[in-house]
Amino acid sequence: MNEQRSAGNGEAGGNGEDRGQEQQAAQGPRMSILTQYIKDLSFENPRGPIAFAQGQTRPEIQVRVDVRAEALDAERHEIVLELNIEAKVPEGPVFLLELTYGGLFALANIPEDSLQPLLMVECPRILFPFARRIVADLTRDGGFPPLMLDPIDFVSLYRRRLAQAQAAAGGQA
Repeated sequence: MNEQRSAGNGEAGGNGEDRGQEQQAAQGPRMSILTQYIKDLSFENPRGPIAFAQGQTRPEIQVRVDVRAEALDAERHEIVLELNIEAKVPEGPVFLLELTYGGLFALANIPEDSLQPLLMVECPRILFPFARRIVADLTRDGGFPPLMLDPIDFVSLYRRRLAQAQAAAGGQA
């Protein structure tokens, strides 16, 4: 009776492990977020209570964004979103905020030509709303109005990095 069950499950006369690999290969591309986390966080309020004096000019805010991707193994990739935000008035800095926010993604059956755009565009796009909330909460908790970052065009950022890499490769040739 056990033999009939095995034959009915397609196990007889073949290697079940090979079939499992074939099924995985036949499945479409998959992406899962395993976890998200703050890797590093810094908030500086160097002007202290002076920053809140009446009649202060509105600060100029500069936002720098960077994205890094690292393969931990064949399927797991760490994506790191770095946000450096500096608010300044003519008298000096109002606040400095540095956030390094990471996510661990499991990827399977991703075509090779789609892997880099997925890692450098889609994964940061998923992480950004969470990092944006942290920035808003931190600036509010620092005594300032919450800083709501504008959406980031990760496609343009990716294309700019590709162009820089190609220019650097062309300069070395």
